Amino acid sequence: MKDLPEFQDSAFDLRVRAELALAFDPGQPPEQLFRNTPLLSRRGFQRGLAALLLSGTGAGTVLAMRPPELVRSAIEHEYYERTLRGNFIDSEKILAHLGLTPKQAIPGYPQLMRPCDIDGRLAYHLTTFFEKGGMVTVFAFDQPVTLKDDSGWWNDVYWQVLTSRDGKPLVLVAQKKKALAVAQNTLTKSAS
Repeated sequence: MKDLPEFQDSAFDLRVRAELALAFDPGQPPEQLFRNTPLLSRRGFQRGLAALLLSGTGAGTVLAMRPPELVRSAIEHEYYERTLRGNFIDSEKILAHLGLTPKQAIPGYPQLMRPCDIDGRLAYHLTTFFEKGGMVTVFAFDQPVTLKDDSGWWNDVYWQVLTSRDGKPLVLVAQKKKALAVAQNTLTKSAS
């Protein structure tokens, strides 16, 4: 490697270096040289705030879509009794709770009819198959409950609350949305 000539400081460079050495304490730069970044301008704070807003919006959306407690319990009950079959109750009794006349036939092809306990309330459980819709489970409550007509999707099933002719709410649960529509049409047409 070639030898580089040694660089000589000029008189101006030496004078400026000496003045700067006297002006500041070594290792302590002046405050005005530091960057003063407001809290909202910091990237880490912005990302944290965005994550907080996003998670809050997601949680709010999930909670807004959540059905009432009684409907959630009915959905859970239907999940555990999905594979049961049989008639454990007279059809006249279940027809009366559905708001239908005792002379009518059970809508669809009944798979399961039985009394159940959902959150300490007696409910009449009817699982029936509608040919053009699919399997639907209908819960009719013996005691008066306060549920408004509503529908939605929760826990991988569709649900709907209807009011029977007697003014009692019916909870319908199905895996296909079309099945709920067919069941609603059959129950409301039969009731009128």
